[in-house]
Amino acid sequence: MERPGRFNGMRHIAFTMPNLEECVQFYTEIMGMEILNRAHEDLVYLTCGNDNLSLGRSDLPASGVQRMDHFGFIVDSKEELDQWYLYFKSKGVTLLDRPFDHGDGARSFHITDPAGNVIQPIYHPAISGQRFSLPE
Repeated sequence: MERPGRFNGMRHIAFTMPNLEECVQFYTEIMGMEILNRAHEDLVYLTCGNDNLSLGRSDLPASGVQRMDHFGFIVDSKEELDQWYLYFKSKGVTLLDRPFDHGDGARSFHITDPAGNVIQPIYHPAISGQRFSLPE
């Protein structure tokens, strides 16, 4: 099977932390991000307008060690996401789940790279389809 095309950027990353509300306040008030969606009490999505930062509540205490949950590559449509799923399956990539719809209109699934890092190919209506150009 041929690769479906190119991803439209790596503009989604997810971290977990025990002090979720404090971190949301930091990223919004100090860093200037906006709340894109509060999925539930333990999961908040933030944005600078062309990206997606997922902050999830962890039950593990803060240790000073960075806790990345996963990172995501953007696709432009739900159909393209499903093509990527079939492509990864045909290449023997470790699939952690099947494509599923989120409550905010997004659709995604998860895979692992050879080192065990979790990657989420994702269609997200707020940022999919955007294109960047180099400054002139």
